[in-house]
Amino acid sequence: MLSPIFNNAAQPTEERFALQGAHTLRVNLAGDQDVVARAGSMVAFEGMVEFDGEYQSHHQRHSQMMTGEVLPLMRCFGQGVVYLANLAQHVHVLDVDHEGLTVDSGYVLAMDAHLHWDIVSVESQHGIPGVGAYNTLITGQGRVAITTSGSPLVLRVTPQQLCSVDADAVVAWSSSLRVQMQAQTSSKSIWRRRGTTGEGWELNFMGDGHVVVQPSELLPPQQTSFGQRLQFQQGQGPGLGQGGAWGPR
Repeated sequence: MLSPIFNNAAQPTEERFALQGAHTLRVNLAGDQDVVARAGSMVAFEGMVEFDGEYQSHHQRHSQMMTGEVLPLMRCFGQGVVYLANLAQHVHVLDVDHEGLTVDSGYVLAMDAHLHWDIVSVESQHGIPGVGAYNTLITGQGRVAITTSGSPLVLRVTPQQLCSVDADAVVAWSSSLRVQMQAQTSSKSIWRRRGTTGEGWELNFMGDGHVVVQPSELLPPQQTSFGQRLQFQQGQGPGLGQGGAWGPR
């Protein structure tokens, strides 16, 4: 059988996390080097690989229930290779240091099992009751795979070079950065986009680090193989938070 499709054959590698094309992650499993991945994201595996629901602490379950920042995970373990993908999104691998990474939970594909994650919040700088937003903070030292809708833009932030991004387009950022939410300040227009510009909430980043922005202002598709992600309601805002330091690969 001959076809150009065979140009996409799986490529062997010794790397623990390796990209197979732009949309699939290959993870090598061996011994006690488990990986936790987005529930339902396995598209193929080779060898003796098993999957189980990932334990979540009471604090993690409570935080997800209260904030709507939900991270459904499964544990992959055994001897072999597992291939992961989510809705044909672009996949990117980051080396996370001890300070951690902040990312919207909808864009987490996989991470080393020894990393810790929790839900954190950013409050509106205007002090409006009930206005805040939430993200997932991943801490420890290891690798994390995230996804974006399209090829992302990575912005470098320094004390001399600040940046502002659309809150609906931001995916992740460094923990070293200070973050402020900004929008119209009049109480009756705070939930409206600015006039007819189509622009609303922004995040202002200050300090020293990086910000990942995707070329889309939409969240990942809500209905997936592992269930339905909660829609944001008034009083919650977009999926945002604090924390996370990482470097480019």
